[in-house]
Amino acid sequence: MVTYSIIQKSQLEGGLRLDAEYYQPEYLNNAKIIATLPYDVKKFADLASYITNGHTPLHADLSIGDVYFLTAENVFDFFIDYGTAKRITKLASKTELKRTILSDNDLLITIKGRVGNAAIVYKLQQDTNINQDVARVVVKKGISPFYLSAFLNSKFGKLQVERIATNQINPFLGLGNLKELLVPIIEIDKQEEIEKLIKKGLDELENSISLYSQAENLLLEELGLKDFQVEDDLSYIVNLSEIKSAHRADAEYFQPKYEKLIEKIKKYGSVPLLDLVQNVPARFNPKSQPTKLFRYIELSNITSSVGTIDGFSEVSGDEAPSRAKRVLKANDVIFSSVEGSLGKVALAGKEQEEYLASNGFFQFRSKNILPEVLLVLAKSFVLQMQFEKETTGTILTAVPKEAVKNIIVPKIEKTIQQKIAELVRKSHEARLKAKQLLKEAKNKVENLIETKL
Repeated sequence: MVTYSIIQKSQLEGGLRLDAEYYQPEYLNNAKIIATLPYDVKKFADLASYITNGHTPLHADLSIGDVYFLTAENVFDFFIDYGTAKRITKLASKTELKRTILSDNDLLITIKGRVGNAAIVYKLQQDTNINQDVARVVVKKGISPFYLSAFLNSKFGKLQVERIATNQINPFLGLGNLKELLVPIIEIDKQEEIEKLIKKGLDELENSISLYSQAENLLLEELGLKDFQVEDDLSYIVNLSEIKSAHRADAEYFQPKYEKLIEKIKKYGSVPLLDLVQNVPARFNPKSQPTKLFRYIELSNITSSVGTIDGFSEVSGDEAPSRAKRVLKANDVIFSSVEGSLGKVALAGKEQEEYLASNGFFQFRSKNILPEVLLVLAKSFVLQMQFEKETTGTILTAVPKEAVKNIIVPKIEKTIQQKIAELVRKSHEARLKAKQLLKEAKNKVENLIETKL
């Protein structure tokens, strides 16, 4: 069914926007709702004492340093995922990015790509900064930044952001447009109730991360790898026979650090990965069901800190991306094959049964290992370094599917596996509770607005 709007010339936003998308009925209705609310409605700019975004330092090595360097990929609705955060040096942060050094209660908003995600900097434990795709907002006193995050993540905030974001292929929310967002100022006691819910949710997320860290520490201690650290060697000698055997001549492949890790694993007792898991092939064709709606997972939907899937996009079979060739089952572990995103690893839950995933992931289905233990192994350097070794290519460096046969894993006895798995289950339960609390906060904002209509 075709939807349309009839717009008078006098309604054309001063002639600044003539594109039809801007005047979609749902956007116009949202604007009407906000304009007629009995609350005091203010522009976002009036609620902030400081709005800016960062940039990427010239010639910076984003793999070293003591400062987290967040991109839009790390900012989700309400929370920040530090799991795959890049790094910069303290010197770069304090000189080139001084204005975007983050503090507790700062509000972060993604302004490029997945625009409009709003999260609060909460209980900051390490120096952190942002790149050009994230805005830092210092909120004025008298309004809760937690309430602002809940409003921006609600449908009333999201629809505004969708409307004013420019460039539909790669959406961009300019700081000038961000400042024009309209926010209803609800009663302060209601703001405080929402703030409490969000803080409880973020505390549960912290608990989830702590439990997952315990699981990983238990694994590494069992393997004798708790303090395992190696650095790249500047020079080393490789025999010609090794090059012929590996069919590789690139220096990175023969870095001694990889062999040191593999020797440690073999000393503990190892088996090939494919003895313990099924490497599920990517053969599904969603276009065979053109009218069916599928939930599709990409790299951006993976929360790296504890290995969960948080979000999806909904697509019909005929509009599904050409890479959407995997169908997930509960307890599958998906593992990014692309260098630079190898840390994007997640365990599919029951709620992700039958979701589609990109063929840019490996899809491992446990046979003789608990799936939670497989997740921890895959997220730790035990497998990360081995997959890193196997990457090939120049422009898009990735792990070829046939390289999986070269990966080994430690053979861990069942009692240890069960202890690790229990910690992971508790971690994921805490994360689910956190998501419910954060959703409750968002729903509370929406209900407060809807009851005033």
